[in-house]
Amino acid sequence: MISTPIVQFGTSRFLQAHADLFVSEALEKGEALGKITIVQTTGSAERAGRLKALAAPEGFPVIIRGLVEGGEIDRTQQVTSVARALSTNADWDEIKRIVAQEAEVLISNTGDTGYVIGNEDLQTDVPASFPGKLLILLHQRYRAGGKPLTVLPCELMSRNGDTMKAVILRLQSERITDADFAQWLGTHVIWGNTLVDRIVSEPLDPAGAVAEPYALWAIEAQPGLKPPCSHSSILVVDDLIPFEKLKLHILNLGHTVLADIWLKTGRPEDETVKAILKDPDILAALLDIYETEVIPGFAAKTLGDEAKHYVTLTLDRFRNPFLDHRIRDIANHHAEKITRRLADFRAWSPDVPMPKLAAIINGR
Repeated sequence: MISTPIVQFGTSRFLQAHADLFVSEALEKGEALGKITIVQTTGSAERAGRLKALAAPEGFPVIIRGLVEGGEIDRTQQVTSVARALSTNADWDEIKRIVAQEAEVLISNTGDTGYVIGNEDLQTDVPASFPGKLLILLHQRYRAGGKPLTVLPCELMSRNGDTMKAVILRLQSERITDADFAQWLGTHVIWGNTLVDRIVSEPLDPAGAVAEPYALWAIEAQPGLKPPCSHSSILVVDDLIPFEKLKLHILNLGHTVLADIWLKTGRPEDETVKAILKDPDILAALLDIYETEVIPGFAAKTLGDEAKHYVTLTLDRFRNPFLDHRIRDIANHHAEKITRRLADFRAWSPDVPMPKLAAIINGR
C-alpha cells in the first residue's frame, strides 16, 4: 500500500466533493502531496457502507451541476485520490500507525458537534469523541519522533483551527501529563484556520456526491503551514475575515432576506430559492438591497469590487436549476440568522444607511 500524506477524518459528501475532489484534480497535474487515507470516526452503519466504495481503484463520481456566468454546467468527475478508507472501530492500530508515520496534513469535517466531549469518552480503548481520538493519534506521532504536522479543520465555525487547538490542549492537560508533549502540540502542530464554501446538495450511493460549480477553501497563512495540494479553489490568504464577511453578509444575508419575504407573504410551503427568484418583484427587492445597502457597506470597508463579484456569483448559485434549496429550511432559527447576518452587518459598517435591512431587523 502506498504512503498517504493526507489523512481525512470524516466521510461526508461535502469532503468528497471538496477536499477529495481538489486533491484528485491536483494529482493529475503532479501538484498534490499524495493520496488520502479517509477515517470514519463514528460507528454509523450507514456511513460504514461507504468505506469500500470510497477507496475503490476506479474512484467515485462527483457530479458538478449549476450555473457559471449564466450558462449551465452538468459534468461528472471521477475522484481517485483516496487510497484507503478505514474505521476507528475496526482499524484503530493501523490508523495510529498512519498518523504517526505517514501523515503530513490532517483534514477534518466532523459536523456541528464534532468537538463535543461526552462523559462516555474514556469508557473504551478508543475514545468516543473526535478530540479524544485525535489527542491519542497526536501523542502517538509525538512518541514516534514528532515530525511537524498541519491540521486543517473544515468545521463551519469561525477560527476553527484555534478552536480545535484549544480543545486539544485542554484535553491534553487533563489526560496526558507531559510538558514536552504539550510544547510539541503548540510548536510542531500547525493548527490552520479555514473557511469552506460549496453547496453539496445530495449524496450518491454507495459513494460520491452532487455539488454546485462554485467552491472555495480559504486557509489562513502561517509559518510552516502545508496545504494538501495546489488548486484554483484553494487560497492561502493573510486574512480570512473578508471571505467570512462576503459569505455571511451576501450569500447568507440574501437567503435570510428571501426567507423573511417568504414568511411574511404566505408563499408556497415547498418553495425553493430558484423558484421565489422567478417572481420579478422579489428579485428586484433582493437586487435593490444588494446594490443600495450591501455593496455600499462593503465598499466602506474597501471591499466594494469583491462584493460586486460575489453578488454575481451568489445570484448564479441561487438560480442553480439543479438545486432544490427549500426556503422553509433556510427559515429555521430565523431570528438568530437576522441578528448574525443582517444586524451584525449594519454594526460592521455603521456609516452606510441601510433602511431596508433595518426594517427586516425591526420586524416591519
